[in-house]
Amino acid sequence: MDILTPTPTSSNAARNNNALQAVDVIIIGTGFSGLAMGAQLKRHSKASFIILERADDVGGTWRDNQYPGAACDQPSHLYSLSFRPNPDWSSVFSSQPEIWEYLRGTAREEQLMPHIRFRSEVSGAHWQEGSKTWTVKTTTGTYSSRILISAAGLLSEPKLPDIPGLDSFTGDMFHSARWNHDIPLTGKRIGVVGTGASAVQIIPAVAEEASHLTVFQRTASWIVPRPDRDYTPAEKGMFRKKPQTMETLRRRIFWENEERFAQRAAIPSLLAKATASALQHLQDQVSDPELRAKLTPSYEIGCKRILKSSDFYPALTRSNVDLVTDGIDRIEENSVITKDGTRHELDALVLSTGFEATEPPIAKRIHGRNGLALSQRWANGAEAYKTTSVSGFPNFFLLGGPNTGIGHNSQVYMFEAQIQHVLSALRYMSGNDLCMLEVSAAAEDDFRQSLDARAATTVWLTGGCSTWYVDPRNGRLTTLWPDYSHSFQEEIAPFDPKTYQSQVTTKRVADLVVAQ
Repeated sequence: MDILTPTPTSSNAARNNNALQAVDVIIIGTGFSGLAMGAQLKRHSKASFIILERADDVGGTWRDNQYPGAACDQPSHLYSLSFRPNPDWSSVFSSQPEIWEYLRGTAREEQLMPHIRFRSEVSGAHWQEGSKTWTVKTTTGTYSSRILISAAGLLSEPKLPDIPGLDSFTGDMFHSARWNHDIPLTGKRIGVVGTGASAVQIIPAVAEEASHLTVFQRTASWIVPRPDRDYTPAEKGMFRKKPQTMETLRRRIFWENEERFAQRAAIPSLLAKATASALQHLQDQVSDPELRAKLTPSYEIGCKRILKSSDFYPALTRSNVDLVTDGIDRIEENSVITKDGTRHELDALVLSTGFEATEPPIAKRIHGRNGLALSQRWANGAEAYKTTSVSGFPNFFLLGGPNTGIGHNSQVYMFEAQIQHVLSALRYMSGNDLCMLEVSAAAEDDFRQSLDARAATTVWLTGGCSTWYVDPRNGRLTTLWPDYSHSFQEEIAPFDPKTYQSQVTTKRVADLVVAQ
């Protein structure tokens, strides 16, 4: 089996409907940002729209990542849409099935299902200069739209490790984001490559059923406790009866998280405090000095993603678990051979090796002016004005693209700020009978320089680590927002028409967004 083949999902999705070929807006993806964009169009717009989804159900990364132990590391009441609070979150940190069902409920209750075209993977999207429209080819048909919005995200395409002999492994092998539930792991010799965000959730779960688990660690992660607990029936009852209590809780969590950005800003006293806390967590849970040394990072805290786990360290102390830090040299048949020459025989290998974040594959399929692919436009690194618009790509917006990642707060909050910007842009187009809107190259350059100046002193560029947050092609911080989350809202949500070039149509066009 192809190790990147998606796990089949049970779908209650409506049948594909290809009768509608021309619409005002096309959205790519049904994760948080795609569904939220669709919901806002449904609530506030007269525009016709469709949402293209390559799978057979909604959910994006929360549909695809079905590995054992999958859960969110941000509190539930913040990691949810502001206009769709959920009083019934079962715990402080929600599990993957619960978040996936929340997204399914969003699609149903916001009446988005008739707009979604399932099993419709985008093979190419091209800007048509003459008609000022986008033509989008998919596996279920070709569509045309005035506006194209990519909500494909940065964590949608699994990244495979560059290990000699990887394809020759004779046991069962799959990526953590394409978990194969048809393969039983009980009683098997299992290897996990990686100790990042997914791996720290997978390893405790797999350790309980494996006869032996070998964890291959390239770089130790900074880990802090994950203070999870179930919400009581009384608490959930209060959330239902007094919805304002959820908003109050949401605000409190948000501002507590905001304080943590100061650590990433490389303020020495705060770095020292965060480091001491993480090291104490390691000390409390790992008594073996040799193992503890292997798990102690050699770079400044925050340079890579700070992970939350209270069961990862204990899992590594089990008698059936080995932590290997010598580095993988190659794979031969059913064995992973490390650089010290040791042969680790395995029945199954899990690749918890992240995603193609700095070079998202969807960028190869979107073509702007003169047929230029977005991947070519980003040949020296991804960038976008206010994280949403790219010069040379008219009537095109990005959600969850460059510089939208957040290491200390809720990603959903970032999506909603971007959506406000897009809605304002569409409202401006409608109010001024515009057939085309495109950000100027000068505005994009100014925005990039502003981000670079803010990023220069952060721990991501000064902390001494190699991180996927930084694009190796240019050394820029291209995936994360280098500032507080509230500054993202203040800076990204507003729309300034002076930074955009536009073209007026000769005829009245349909309203994209109802005026406020």
